[in-house]
Amino acid sequence: MKKIIIALALISILNQAFAQQSDEDYRKVIYGRSETIVKTLDIQDKVKFDFITELIATQYIDLGVINDGYDTKVKEINASNLTAEDKTQAKELAYLKQREALTAKHYYFVNQLFATLSPEQIEKVKDGMTMGVFPVTYKAQLEMIPSLTDEEKTYIRAALMEAREYAMDCSDSKAKHAWFGKYKGRINNYLSRRGYNLTKEREAWNERIKAAQAK
Repeated sequence: MKKIIIALALISILNQAFAQQSDEDYRKVIYGRSETIVKTLDIQDKVKFDFITELIATQYIDLGVINDGYDTKVKEINASNLTAEDKTQAKELAYLKQREALTAKHYYFVNQLFATLSPEQIEKVKDGMTMGVFPVTYKAQLEMIPSLTDEEKTYIRAALMEAREYAMDCSDSKAKHAWFGKYKGRINNYLSRRGYNLTKEREAWNERIKAAQAK
């Protein structure tokens, strides 16, 4: 019995050490990612540089807590003995609570950015937190359909900016891309209603790319 107790104690110590190391590794990755974003802002003041790095890192960590908590809650609901209807309602409630928490964190974070950085720097932070999908996608839309009107460009830009706001609150790249995918669908529907044949526009764009590469 004594040997079993000692073995269990050793396992507990090892598990705690592993969890601590995992937490340290996670924080190292988060702070490294945050610092990479801040380096694009050309901040010369070290105090300000460190403040923004801490702000972004804390945002990443807090978003992880909220999103992981939601995922855990959904798993608990799925594993419960609730009826299918009750499970659906419980998951809807969990989602609403997640969105409420994310919205509060989002606005606090953005307000801190506005109080500290220029509009251009804020754009870089938002793009840095969303893998730069917004500017790349917007540029691709303009290149694919050169005949877009100013009104259509404004709609596309606004839609992608809205997608970016939601993507900023996600904890993984798959979820971030999912938000952009959702809004790309809206953009495609909008352009189709405006009379664009997106298949032909895309084919013509690919031909222009091939012709440019052949030169």
